[in-house]
This record gives sequence, C-alpha cells and structure tokens, in this order.
Amino acid sequence: MSYSVGQVAGFAGVTVRTLHHYDDIGLLVPSERSRAGHRRYSDADLDRLQQILFYRELGFPLDEVAALLDDPDVDPRAHLRRQHELLTARIEKLRKMAAAVEHAMEARKMGINLTPEERFEVFGDNDPEQYAEEAEARWGDTEAWAESQRRAASYTKEDWKRMQAEAADWAERYGALMADGEPPTSERAMDLAEEHRLHITGWYYECGHEMHRCLGDMYVSDERFTAFYEAMRPGMAQHLRDAIVANAARHSA
Repeated sequence: MSYSVGQVAGFAGVTVRTLHHYDDIGLLVPSERSRAGHRRYSDADLDRLQQILFYRELGFPLDEVAALLDDPDVDPRAHLRRQHELLTARIEKLRKMAAAVEHAMEARKMGINLTPEERFEVFGDNDPEQYAEEAEARWGDTEAWAESQRRAASYTKEDWKRMQAEAADWAERYGALMADGEPPTSERAMDLAEEHRLHITGWYYECGHEMHRCLGDMYVSDERFTAFYEAMRPGMAQHLRDAIVANAARHSA
C-alpha cells in the first residue's frame, strides 16, 4: 500500500510543498515513485513523517531531526522512549504555563497587577481571589465593586504590603482590646470599629456606616468570614460585629 503526496499531506496536516522540501533535503525520501515519476509513500514513510513532525512540534531544527532519526545506534523503541520523555516534559511545561496564564487572568479579574512571586510575597498562603467569583456575583453590579476594582488595579506591591501591615496592626490592637475585657460598646472598641471602616474606605471603596453594619452581619452569618476573624482571636467575629453596630449607632445619634 502506498500513498500519493497529496494524500500524505492530507493525513499529516502539512502542505505538499513541505513534503517536497523534506524530500529535497533527504529528510523524508518517499520509498517509491510511480511510472510517471510521482512520489509514493509507504507506511514506513508515514511512521518517519510522524516522528519528524513530533520533533518539529517540540522545536527541533530539521538538521537535528535528521541526525536523531538516522542515528544507527538508536532503535525505534529508543525513539519512542525519548519522545515520551520529551512529551512528558513538554506537558509539564505547558501545564505550568497554563496555570500561570490562569493565575494572571484571575489576577486581572481581581484587579491585582502583581507577578506570582510578588503575590506570594504579599499574601503568602492567603489567596485574595478565593472568593472572587462569589464577591462579583453578589456585588458585581454595584459602584462599590467597580471602585474597588479600579483602585486595586493601580496598587503596587508596596501598596499591598502597606495595606497588609495596617490590617495586621489593627488585628493586634483589637485582639489586645478583647484580652483586656473591653466590651463591644466601649469607646475603645467603637474607635477600632471605626478604624476598620475607614480602612475599607481608604483602600477599597466608600464604606458608609450602614454598609459597614451589613459587613458586620456577614462576619457572623458566613462561616468563612467568621473563621477569618476567629483565627485572629476566638470570639472576634461576634465582638467586632457588635462593635460595628454600636459605632454605627453612635454616628447616627
């Protein structure tokens, strides 16, 4: 069984000109010729073409492909093993590239313009995109969401690190307040609740006292937000929520 150059081009997804070129340079010389002198390719020729195209896909220049395929010390099984190793390495590289692209897409979605290294330096194991889709579903059509996206897109690594430092300092002081036995309705607790609100306003979006109250309710109704604050200090989610309510009432009086 033999095949014409047009048939082989169709099988392999290459042009007839490419097959002519491979013949001219001795990379893939068809095993037969018709009486009219036309190229005819055997199954063995197709096997060799498959190997050529594999190495070409991996970026090997034609002269190196020829050297690999014509090495008398390498049998077909060795070629398959080598191709498997190269393909496995390529798959891993592509997997990493795909992950990096996906990471970048999510970062753009969140408006966080940092490299993966910078993001790890700033956020560590805390993924700022963890609730991105849910947040967008809840508030994606609000001005607050749009404003937070605009601001986040402009922040540098140093901005994010400063924001993290401010949040960590606040959490330490709020934990100390609780350790001292201060009730949520104390001036000190309400002042820190107000500082919490202003932190949101300063970094993300305009957060009025009513919106802050809604956030406070979410801190105790959504177990994930509760866990976030409980990790800082047991009981903090409820304590902060009550302080937020007290602070909002103080400012509306």
